[in-house]
Parts: sequence; structure tokens; C-alpha cells
Amino acid sequence: MDAWFAPGGWLGWFGAENYDAARFVLQRGIAAIYLVAFVAALRQFPALLGERGLLPVPRLLARVPLKGVPTLFRFGYTDRRLRVMCWVGIALAATVIVGLPQAGPPWLPMIAFLAMYGLYLSLATVGQVFYGFGWESLLLEAGFLAAFLGSDQVPTPIIVIFAFRWLAFRVEFGAGLIKIRGDSVWRDLTALYYHHETQPMPGPLSWYFHHLPKPLHKVEVAANHVVQLVVPFLLFAPQPVATWAAAAVIATQAWLLISGNFAWLNWLTMLIAFAAVDDGVLSALIPTLAPSDATRPTPAAFAVVVTIVGLLTLALSYWPARNLISRHQRMNASFNRWHLVGAYGAFGSITRRRHEIVVEGTTAADPGSAEWCEYVFAGKPGPVDRRPRQFAPYHLRLDWGMWFLGLGSTSQYAWFDPFLDRLLAADPATLRLLKDDPFDGERPAWVRARVFAYRYSTPVERRRTGAWWVRREITELARPRRLAP
Repeated sequence: MDAWFAPGGWLGWFGAENYDAARFVLQRGIAAIYLVAFVAALRQFPALLGERGLLPVPRLLARVPLKGVPTLFRFGYTDRRLRVMCWVGIALAATVIVGLPQAGPPWLPMIAFLAMYGLYLSLATVGQVFYGFGWESLLLEAGFLAAFLGSDQVPTPIIVIFAFRWLAFRVEFGAGLIKIRGDSVWRDLTALYYHHETQPMPGPLSWYFHHLPKPLHKVEVAANHVVQLVVPFLLFAPQPVATWAAAAVIATQAWLLISGNFAWLNWLTMLIAFAAVDDGVLSALIPTLAPSDATRPTPAAFAVVVTIVGLLTLALSYWPARNLISRHQRMNASFNRWHLVGAYGAFGSITRRRHEIVVEGTTAADPGSAEWCEYVFAGKPGPVDRRPRQFAPYHLRLDWGMWFLGLGSTSQYAWFDPFLDRLLAADPATLRLLKDDPFDGERPAWVRARVFAYRYSTPVERRRTGAWWVRREITELARPRRLAP
């Protein structure tokens, strides 16, 4: 049977020799994102969701039956177990990045990626609102598919390459449709009048992007519609058209990457789109990257497994395909507990004004006459003279939660009161999530939270004051509070 899958055999089409570069980029790139995700979990998960976290996983396990839920924590959670899982995930990702599993038989990278997928799935399924992002499912699905790309000993399976293109199609086309259907500013091309100023976590260049001429903003939106609504179909076209379609997706994602902080969403989308890049086209651009002329047969057992995965992907595609054509399209939806073959999309609506929660504390006994000091978060806007920083692909989950809180999201209230109590207790794990603790680890007497309206400073204001933001107080979110005696 192995002869069937050899080059020139009946099923020689199974392996695509001209996608070795795509496999190289997909495997190592996706593994790098997993490494970042596990590092972020190692640093943040205990404080947010651990035994003494803001939304403790043990409390979730006691309250919600997890029968059938795919997580290793079904049998109990401890911070130590979480850290072991993260370190295992980091080690596995590192081996793939340097290419160790790829040097062996095809089942070695399969084991590595399925292990990373299973470990991260265990975190995401108990992560509650702190893991309620579409790119969690995107990373899980990409990691699952990467498990079946094989090793350097076998040709790249064309079935998996097309599964990745289908994933890229759903990410891009789903995002394009949700924009057109969701908000008039996408239809009248004015979305970027607001987006760079109101996005969850601006980057160091976002101020400059916001102040680009408005006609250019309209051109950007129109170009985005073309790339998200037309170009995705070309990912399935013959070469070199598919490669140029992938280049268009990668270019627009790179534009988004430098204009904001969206965790690993843009990075991962660029990697997934690379599945459409052909070795021949790439080598024509970069002559030193000559396509491989090696003839490598595909083991029958591996081919059978990949075919089953392809059929599974096809069967599960019914739900996201139906979602795409639905008038009530869902954004970032999973249709099964394994987070496979889901629906994706981002910014179906654009926030017109930015509201930020400013958390402050004081050591004074009387809060009425106190001098209040601001807690500075790592990524979200705070002091007006602080320039936003670049964190992506690293994911600052607390900062994102604060953005949703500023939008009035009631799902965030469950952790905010415990967060204020942790500040009052000067909890070291919680304080490590922040950039600056104004009390240097000492307990404040009181804390409070106020809501401010933020806008970017104008170029004139920026030159005069040095401030990146202008803010004014709107209301009080949490009145001064202290720990109960």
C-alpha cells in the first residue's frame, strides 16, 4: 500500500512537494505562538484563575459539573499542576521551533502538537472571561491542524494545506462579513475615524495612525473590505494567484499588527495564510530558497490518519459555513467542545468613545481629604503622558478585561470586586500583573475606581504638553472601600 502514496503512485497527489516552506513556517510559527501563550499563562493564570485567583478554577469546578468537558483539571486544580502543564507546553513548543520533532518520523510532530493542543485546551475551557477570546479557539484549531503536517521525512499533505486555507478563509471572510453586517461606519468607510483611538489596547504607533488624513482612512477601510471579502476566495485559486492572495492577507495583517495590540490574532492569521504560499513562487522572489526536488513517499498509516482528519474537518465545516451565510452571523463562535472548525471575526461594531477605568489608592485614614495615587496597568491607557507600548503577541488578559469593563460589560464585574480587595491586601501575585504599584508593596487604606473619557491629544496639544491622551472624569465606578476589620 505504501507504493500508492509514493511519487508517481495512484495517490501521489497526497503529498505536495511545493509546500515545504509553508510547512516550515506553519509548524515553527504556530509553535512560537503556543510558547508565548504558555508563558502568558504561567505568569498570569495563577493570579487571575488560580487557587487564590480573582475567578478561582477550584470554585468553578465545585459549582459547574465538567463531565465531558475536555480539560485535565476535571480531576482537580492546583497552581502547581498548572505550572507543570505550562512548562511542558513551553518545552514542547521550543523543540518544534528548533525543528527536533520534524527531523524524525511524521508521528513525532503529531505528538508534540496534539500535546500542546490538549494542554492549552485544558486551560481555555476553565479560563472563563479571561480566556473568552476568539483567538484562543484560533490557536487551538491551528495547533490541531499543524499536528498533521508531517515531518521532513514525508511530503507536505495537501489535505492539511487546504484545511489551513479554509481556516484562513473563515478568519478573513468571517471578519469581512461581520463588519459589513454589523456597523454603518464600515459601510460608509468611516470606521478608522474612531478605531485607532478606541481599540482595546493601542500600540506605540496608534496615535500616529489615528491622525492620518481622513481620506486615507477611507481608502484603508475600502482596501480592507477587498482583502477580507474578495481575496479569501483567491486562496483556493491555482498558483501563483493563491500566493499573491496570501501576500495581500499577510500585508493587511502586518498593517494591523503595527497599529495596535491584538495579542496573537494578527501574527497567527499571517502564519495561517502562509499555507497558500508556493515554494516555486517564493524561490522566484528569493532565489536562495530553492524548492526541494526530493522524492519522499508517504507512509500509508500517516496518509490514512490525515485523510480522516480531512473528512472530519469537512464534516464539521457545515456549522461555520451555515453561520457565514446567516443573517444572524455569530462572531468567534465554537460549535463543539474541542474548539475545532469554528467561526471567527473581529470588530463587528466600532466603539465611538473611549472610557477607561482608573483605579487609585491612598494610605490616608480619611478618604474624603486624601491624596489618591493611580495604579498603572502594563498595557492599557492610564497616565496621559505615558506612550502606549507594544505587547502583542503577548496577551495582557487583565488589561483586556479592564477595557471590556470600561464598555460596561457586566460579565467582568465578577472579578473586579475581588481585584480591588487584592489591591487592598497588597497581594503580590495581583500586583505583578500591573506595571506600577504606587505603594511599593505596602497596603493602602482605601481604593476606588473612577471612569474617565479618553481621547488622543491633537498634534498641537502633543507638542505643547507632551501628553498622548486628554481625559476627563465621567463618573465613579467603585466608591472608596477598605478591607473589612
